[in-house]
Amino acid sequence: MGSETNRSETKTTADDRAARRAVTLFPLLVLLAGVVGLISPGSFTGAADAVPYLLGVVMFCMGVALTPPDFKGIAKRPWAVAVGLGAQYLIMPTLGWVVVKALDLPPQLAAGVILVGCAPGGTASNVVTYLARGDVALSVSVTTLSTVLAPLVTPPLTLLLAGEYLPVDAGSMVTDILKTVLLPVLAGLVVRLVAGRYVQRALPALPWLSALTISVIVTVVVAGSADAIRSAAALVFLAVVLHNGLGLGLGYLAGRLTGLDEPARRALTFEVGMQNSGLAASLATAHFSPLAALPSAIFSVWHNVSGALVAAWFARRDRPRA
Repeated sequence: MGSETNRSETKTTADDRAARRAVTLFPLLVLLAGVVGLISPGSFTGAADAVPYLLGVVMFCMGVALTPPDFKGIAKRPWAVAVGLGAQYLIMPTLGWVVVKALDLPPQLAAGVILVGCAPGGTASNVVTYLARGDVALSVSVTTLSTVLAPLVTPPLTLLLAGEYLPVDAGSMVTDILKTVLLPVLAGLVVRLVAGRYVQRALPALPWLSALTISVIVTVVVAGSADAIRSAAALVFLAVVLHNGLGLGLGYLAGRLTGLDEPARRALTFEVGMQNSGLAASLATAHFSPLAALPSAIFSVWHNVSGALVAAWFARRDRPRA
């Protein structure tokens, strides 16, 4: 019994190390992917059609990584999960709309920024929460639930906030999210339940597969709007930094105002501030234009950089107490 426990702990430690390495190198991979798309956009002509399938791969990896206890955690802590879910779908969409208005962004970019805000939480937030010594179980629960509810929440929010900039086909968007997010996640869950023993061996590779796949998505998105990037990159970067930074701060504040403990506040910091930018890029490309996907591509890089920096600050703040 003791040896089995030791093996399990060793496996968990190995998985954690793989996840930490992936999230640390992820911004560099995405940045390199963006540079490739910018330098050689012609090499990826016509590749935009592959973006939804690539996102499906990322969501499948998320489903495979989930376990029944992840869903039990939602039932055990309904108040904390409800606060996280409410903050996720209230703060970031509203912030996206406010930032767009404040910077007076053109319609395509405005719709792209708002769409990022209306997306569910990103899976990288779970690893960053771990690095920040936050409540990882709460982080996983909120990410899981926000992803499952995305088909019902993201399209109407996008229609409400971005409809004044571009036409939004909410019904078609619901179908796309079901196909590219919910079905792959459910497929991953089934594979985990049916072939758990074999999946366990592959878990350390999943963060890398997700990181590489998102990098390819960024390459395709950047290549599709390479000309516009040269003229609008600085403005979009400012919008992304404001959107992400305010989201991180207000996520922590939401946890504090609702009486959650410090680890839970840290979890909400990253759940709110870090978005599923891969989904936003896919939806923007399919429903708006490659230019509208530019905020998602930049967000993919920046939210991992800022998340890692804030996580390091949280961890360093704990050292005097220890």
